[in-house]
Amino acid sequence: MTPPPGLPPGGQPHAVTRAPGSDHDSAEERRQRRASPAGLTHRETMRALSGLLLALFVSMISSTIVTNALPRIISDLHGSSTSYTWMITATLLAMTATTPIWGKLADLFNRKVLVQTALGIFVGGSLLAGLSTSTSMLIAFRVVQGVGVGGLSALVQIAIAAMIAPRERGRYNGYLGATFAVSTVSGPLIGGVIVDIPGLGWRGCFYLSLPIAIVAFVILQRTLRLPTVRREISIDYAGATLIAAGVSALLIWTSLAGSSFPWASAQTALLLGGGLTLLAVAVWVETRATEPIVPLRLFRNRTIVLAVAASACLGTVMYSANLLFSQYFQLGRGESPVLSGLLTVPMVGGLAVSSLVVGGAISRTGYWKRYLIAGTILIGTGLVLLSTISEHTNLVAVSVFASLVGAGLGMTQQNLVLAAQNSADAADLGVTSSTVAFFRSVGGTSGVAALGALLAHRVSVSSVSGLRSHGLPADTLGDGRSVPDPTALPGPVADVVHHAYGLGVSDVFLASAPLALLALVAVLFVPATRLRSSAGVAGGERVTPERAHPGGAVTDLDEDVERTAWRAAAGVSAEPAP
Repeated sequence: MTPPPGLPPGGQPHAVTRAPGSDHDSAEERRQRRASPAGLTHRETMRALSGLLLALFVSMISSTIVTNALPRIISDLHGSSTSYTWMITATLLAMTATTPIWGKLADLFNRKVLVQTALGIFVGGSLLAGLSTSTSMLIAFRVVQGVGVGGLSALVQIAIAAMIAPRERGRYNGYLGATFAVSTVSGPLIGGVIVDIPGLGWRGCFYLSLPIAIVAFVILQRTLRLPTVRREISIDYAGATLIAAGVSALLIWTSLAGSSFPWASAQTALLLGGGLTLLAVAVWVETRATEPIVPLRLFRNRTIVLAVAASACLGTVMYSANLLFSQYFQLGRGESPVLSGLLTVPMVGGLAVSSLVVGGAISRTGYWKRYLIAGTILIGTGLVLLSTISEHTNLVAVSVFASLVGAGLGMTQQNLVLAAQNSADAADLGVTSSTVAFFRSVGGTSGVAALGALLAHRVSVSSVSGLRSHGLPADTLGDGRSVPDPTALPGPVADVVHHAYGLGVSDVFLASAPLALLALVAVLFVPATRLRSSAGVAGGERVTPERAHPGGAVTDLDEDVERTAWRAAAGVSAEPAP
């Protein structure tokens, strides 16, 4: 038998190099190191996780913190209603288009460096966005921010998967859900306060992320130690370009069709036809690439395919819920932006609590499918109940209905990624995670555009009907494309706007309920496998979890495992020679 690397030809093993102080590890710490793919104890994992969650928080809050600042931004930079839309859409498009690229890079390069690179890109985009002097300039730098957000949204989950075995990953995924909830709630509130601070204004919304990102960078540099993947590098530049271009064309079409140009128009033909053509060519390129950005072999795995389908459906619910609630509370009920943000607390609170509770339960038992089923049922139930609300519905009832949706999202979103990761080969961990996140973003972006168009249509029809019933002309609210300010309208007209948005939002919630049903069907057909208690090495790829320590000592855990197996086969003592 040929001895593994690190053992001499004579067969007697050398002593394994240990990190300073590791001989003093307790039995529990040694067990934790053996269970961790990166050889980390729970305390070391939590330290690294704090940096990852800070990075994730700062990227997520970038989208929500500008919500209440947008009217001031558009006014100061003399922008248009189109600019208003693109302030949000630009970041979302860039995030969606680059997510699979970041995921593939994570399977080829040092993941710690990639996380820090994405964080650096985001910080650079934020700084430049705060210095913008025109809406065009700001939108361009929002794209740069989106590239960084796409990297962080994919790489944080990949880094967690590289540190933590699937069986233990559930409770840590709960922290991701809680981070999402906190950023969703705090963003609009913080943004609303910063805008009114003298000397800061709306530019402070972009500068706020800088000190937090710097702290995250330092923590990651000191604590994050991830497995190093040793393999030949071949980057699929053609596939990356085609996928990004094709997806961007389709998302631009869904974002602008029906508002900036008709659904049946030359622009639709160009964007839709061009996007589909680019993606068709991308599929052909991916079948021939040495290291495809999205390996088509992933779609032979039933768990991954069904997780992708369910994520795309639920992504629409997740991304659209905040938008719908914002319009319902502000335009349907006339609440202030700050109070509107507070009224979404039940939904995001349900998300945070269910993420933590269910994550812990999954880690204890190793079973996850039951929670996916329960979560999709909760989402569907909540959406159906929300379809019954109006501008006069009791806020307690609205909060209960919203909390059901939030709890369902907390039980499903991160755990769909977990299920896909558990069924993937170790060599495809990064691209599997990013593929699920990518389709969730695609579903969210296109779904928000479609549901937004439906809401605009329902509001327009209801507004015209309401104005006529009051004996007012149909054009009292203008051309129907601008968003009215109910506080600046006469009482009867404001009542028409409230009723139109209350009715329109409830109709959109009803229209989105079938998505939960489709997600439930997908989840029911996912194979009910138990989570692995350790991260396997599949596909013959060499994955070497290396831990660098002060003083230069290195522990190679995979080689430790190989040595132990070889010693057992050769009849050599499992303990290294003193």
